[in-house]
Amino acid sequence: MITFERHHVSEVLDLLDRGESAPIVAVVGPRQTGKTTIVRHALRRGRIPGWHIAVDDPDADEPAPWPTGRRKRDAEWLVSVWRAARKKARTSEHGFLLALDEVQHIKDWSRTVKGLWDRDREEGRRLRVVVLGSAPWDMLTGIGESLVGRFMPVHVRQWSLREMAAFDYSVEDYLYFGGYPRAARWRRSWGEWHDYIVKSIVKPTIGKDILSLARIDKPALLRRLTELVPRYSGQILSYNKMLGQLQDAGNTTTLARYLELLGNAGLATGLSGYPPRAGRGSSPKLNVLDPAIMTAGLGYTPDEAKGDNTLWGRIVESAVGAHLHNTLPPAATLHYWRQGDREVDFVLERGPRVLGIEVKSGRTHGTLKGLRAFKERFPKARTLVVGGGGVPLDEFLWAPASHWLEEEWT
Repeated sequence: MITFERHHVSEVLDLLDRGESAPIVAVVGPRQTGKTTIVRHALRRGRIPGWHIAVDDPDADEPAPWPTGRRKRDAEWLVSVWRAARKKARTSEHGFLLALDEVQHIKDWSRTVKGLWDRDREEGRRLRVVVLGSAPWDMLTGIGESLVGRFMPVHVRQWSLREMAAFDYSVEDYLYFGGYPRAARWRRSWGEWHDYIVKSIVKPTIGKDILSLARIDKPALLRRLTELVPRYSGQILSYNKMLGQLQDAGNTTTLARYLELLGNAGLATGLSGYPPRAGRGSSPKLNVLDPAIMTAGLGYTPDEAKGDNTLWGRIVESAVGAHLHNTLPPAATLHYWRQGDREVDFVLERGPRVLGIEVKSGRTHGTLKGLRAFKERFPKARTLVVGGGGVPLDEFLWAPASHWLEEEWT
């Protein structure tokens, strides 16, 4: 069995080790990216004893001394668990840790947690709390509502090429199978791998994480948008053209909101043009947030995908875009640039630093006229070519976006 500890474990431990100033730690991110494993590793490594409780599994063994006959996960159940954890915290030298996995399944959980947490802080209790969830960030944490200022997020994304190397992934493996560690066991069995991505990641993300927690007036439109993105990932597509492809009479504002929800849930995003404009601005460039979302959504086997040069070029570009998005440093933003018939695949920006990135898969032909035009328009920007004689693709995917944005700045 492969064991791999992500850097998030140390991040969680550092937050929990702040004593009385320790916040509620919110470990959030897309499904099947290892959030539960991160917290379990933190429990094993840390000096604080605790419980990890799967809220979404009422039949799971429960380590705490509350009535086992009560299986409904509601606010009353949460209060009973919290009180049991308080008792443990009183008798433990280093306090106690309560980790609630998939906490969004408890209705109005944030309001209950607010009251319990505030009382603990007033009375100096040594109870630490971690919440985990796969729902979009704002819906999970109640940002703008009851928990503002009380929690610290730990964002977990799909695994990078560097991390998936623990499963002996080559760069071609990563480009097709993506960054989901549990899916690695099925890479030799395409049908099982495909079913896992669709049935354990994509469909539950829509049905359990978005539709159950957000107001969605057109669920069919959201589902069709999810199917559309893999076909157009790496391409600039206006909202009106998207609506035409989706054969829906909805408005562009609704579509933009749904695309934002898909981004929060870790499935796909719509990159805006550079420089950014006020309002919705330019047509978005669609980009999946993991290669597996694209390859599974298209239904191509690995051999079929690798045998189609045009498709493989789009997969490479989409993988670069996903990697940049998932590893963005604080305060940085990701865009594309287009002026007339000149385009640059990606633009990284943080403050005065601007980096234009052109992706060459080695199978697609083309010049660097877009990159040259970008440099003429923004002479202080840096430019970078990935593949095609530039930075090798595997080397680029091995390092986070911050490395390329900050490296050798002149």
